[in-house]
Amino acid sequence: MTQRCVEIRSYRLKPGTRDRFDRLMSDISVPMLRHWQTDVVCHGASAHDEVSYYLIRAYASVEDRQHRQDEFYGSAQWREGPRQAILDLIEDYTSVVIPMDDPTIDRLRNKEKNNV
Repeated sequence: MTQRCVEIRSYRLKPGTRDRFDRLMSDISVPMLRHWQTDVVCHGASAHDEVSYYLIRAYASVEDRQHRQDEFYGSAQWREGPRQAILDLIEDYTSVVIPMDDPTIDRLRNKEKNNV
């Protein structure tokens, strides 16, 4: 079974900013990422507190992840667009990158669609 590279990014947001962050992600950042051919698997508020948020993206490989992120985050569309508004809401973030097969990725994707 083919393995892809999945990045799980966890954000710790400034208190009281999660709803605004979610709107910026849902309305602007995620559509931009998809425009740049990034597979956004799912994203949303963490269930365990009021300041955590996650973004899960899938890539063909670690090298593909680096290439796509360099292009996206280096683009004028990002730098001159929502970048600063989003960064202003983040205390810090961390990413983990793990191998994952397509059926598992699809289950994560379907979980978001079904709000389970």
